[in-house]
Amino acid sequence: MQEKIRLLKELQAIDQELQKVCQGRQALEKEQASLGSETDRIRAMIESLTAELDKLREERRTLQLALEQEEQNIRRSEGHLPSIKTQKEYVAVLKEIDTAKKLNKDLQDRIQTKDGEISNLSRDREEKEQELAELQAKVADRLEEISQLLAEYDAQTGTQINDRDSLFDQLPVSLRKRYQLLFERRGGLAVVEARNGTCSGCNMHLPPQLFNNLFTVQEIQSCPHCNRLLYVKVLM
Repeated sequence: MQEKIRLLKELQAIDQELQKVCQGRQALEKEQASLGSETDRIRAMIESLTAELDKLREERRTLQLALEQEEQNIRRSEGHLPSIKTQKEYVAVLKEIDTAKKLNKDLQDRIQTKDGEISNLSRDREEKEQELAELQAKVADRLEEISQLLAEYDAQTGTQINDRDSLFDQLPVSLRKRYQLLFERRGGLAVVEARNGTCSGCNMHLPPQLFNNLFTVQEIQSCPHCNRLLYVKVLM
């Protein structure tokens, strides 16, 4: 029985290390994915700002064309003034010119507003592009670190898996199944020491007869409360 206990304890130690490695890998892979999503998020913001800038610039071009057209109309109307014969027609043209100038002022104000919006958005986009460039540099460095860590994990687990398989194969089939089930269900702690009449896995008191049997019975005993496999340290 002591040989089986030794094998189980060594097996559990390796499995616990493999479990930590697995958790470490999962954390790194999660970080790997999140790093990509953050750059995608900022890139999407830049694309959105670019689309908005294109729209504002197109609206500004439309306003500028309208302004140029009105300025032509004003020049044309002012050019007609010297040739006007009647006072009524003269007043009508002046009114037309005044209306066009007011429209021009409104167009100029709207163009100025668009210029401000374009300037602000351009600045925001430049900031996001700078942020993206800095983040991409950091992400590239971190991804390289993660890649190296994952490779180290793979190298580490390769040796551990071989050692584990060697230990596992030395145990009886029935004991393998009991151990595997307990390891999965009990948070990676399937084999525990019984000390002072207590199971160190669940901290519950063991029946006195069961505790005494651990020193003499040649079969591995289980805790009646948590079902973990029990062993006692035998003083030599």
